[in-house]
Amino acid sequence: MSLAKHVDPDELMASLQEHPTKHQLHLQRRATHNYTYGSRYSAGTAIPKFEIPSKGTDAGSIHQLIKDELDLDGRTNLNLASFVNTYMETHADQLIMENIAKNLADADEYPALMAVHARCISMISHLWNIPKGQTAIGTATTGSSEAIHLGGLAMKRRWQERRRANNQSTEKPNILMGANAQVALEKFARYFDVEARIIPVSEESHWCLDPSKVRENLDENTIGIFVILGSTYTGHFEPVEEISNILDKYEEETGISIPIHVDGASGAMVAPFTGCEGTWGFELPRVHSINTSGHKYGLVYPGLGWIVWRGEEYLPKDLIFELHYLGGTEKSYTLNFSRPGAQVLAQYFNFLHLGREGYETVMRNALRNARFLSKAIEASGWYVCLSDIHRKRGVFGGGIGKGIKEGVKEAVLSDDDPRVYNAGLPVVAFRFSDEFKKEFPHVKQASVATLLRTKGYIIPNYNLPPNVAEIEILRVVVRESMSADLMDRLIGDILQVTETLMNADAVDIESLAAPTNPRIEKRIQSMGLDKKPAHDMNSKGILKTIC
Repeated sequence: MSLAKHVDPDELMASLQEHPTKHQLHLQRRATHNYTYGSRYSAGTAIPKFEIPSKGTDAGSIHQLIKDELDLDGRTNLNLASFVNTYMETHADQLIMENIAKNLADADEYPALMAVHARCISMISHLWNIPKGQTAIGTATTGSSEAIHLGGLAMKRRWQERRRANNQSTEKPNILMGANAQVALEKFARYFDVEARIIPVSEESHWCLDPSKVRENLDENTIGIFVILGSTYTGHFEPVEEISNILDKYEEETGISIPIHVDGASGAMVAPFTGCEGTWGFELPRVHSINTSGHKYGLVYPGLGWIVWRGEEYLPKDLIFELHYLGGTEKSYTLNFSRPGAQVLAQYFNFLHLGREGYETVMRNALRNARFLSKAIEASGWYVCLSDIHRKRGVFGGGIGKGIKEGVKEAVLSDDDPRVYNAGLPVVAFRFSDEFKKEFPHVKQASVATLLRTKGYIIPNYNLPPNVAEIEILRVVVRESMSADLMDRLIGDILQVTETLMNADAVDIESLAAPTNPRIEKRIQSMGLDKKPAHDMNSKGILKTIC
């Protein structure tokens, strides 16, 4: 959730009067303080925007007001930047609404809800190959960020307990992660006073945690390693088993045991159903805990994560609280207390309704669509993919210095078995090919994302981690809601936008502001921008100057 500051409407209006700008008249017309919403019943009602009104307004008008403002949001199905699930079946929607008031923190009032929660933990534990004889323990969370913090904190506390038992210092703990780590992993380190040892990524490591650099960053103060099953940059799975073997060897040499926490925010609900990833779960003794986001490829609406430990002994008892004041005794290990229980029921609904076969169908279809998109955009010759899910297992491409032929030639053409391909998330990360950049040096890759935004798509263009930040990528996340029709249209729109930029030797306002606005055209001409070559200003700069 983003931080936000409060607004004092009186101060805002006073500042506008003291410092007039070209936008002042427009802002005054918006009635920042008293926003009058016109409806057949409340045409004259003043509704303040930044402070609670002295009197309320009828529910119908307020519902319409908020609904109209939310129409300014993007369409969820075209937000191809997000991993978060946006679709559930009608019966699941109904189940959520029927139980929206239930609090997952209150076991005494909602024992049936808590029983469903326990069943989900058991189902997920089996999904992640909990060994016979191990009694897994886990909890629902508000998302993977909370789950990662809980997993990291458990590793830190167990490290402290071992150090104290041996009369050793508990200062300066550290944890390893790749530079591709999602911000939640770095948040854990900063919030809980742990040194984050960020290992650089490279083309050779497939833009992920580099196993060859793990050993040199380990020491007696290392509390654990975050290994990511599904990088948010390119969708690659980090090699959990290979890193586990490195830690086994390190323990043989030093006697120091270092655990792994698998961040499976997306991948832990993809890998089990595709058969395209090797050993990564609880079958590896080195893996002490795993998290996932139920609201990503668990196919539940936002607000649900899961974390499971391989046994009670891996969760320090002093982190567990016993709560008695709600009528019964409940054991809790969460950063939050009260939280919605409906998403847990929605997850249980999916498990029972889809079953393994249904999840397998969804995940394999998403990978099939992502591979089709990868092949299509590479076939244009204008792009190469840094993601590798469309290439034969063991073959990688699309990195620095890779041209069109190198990027395309090893793509699998027709096989539908995911085990034939490289493992990964249904993510397509792509960039301009070297040949394209040489032929069209004035075309900015960020302009592709900007123009696609005018068509409704949200497709980010951003830099890879710091040590390879010179590489920009566009990234599409393929979710369950990506239909064949949407895929076809997306491919056509990406290629059409790219061709528009290729052919724009001068500022082509029609491609940036459609339909054409005569006022903007006149402003363009008065500023002399119609005489400037396209490479002098990118689309974002033009729009900023005009507006």
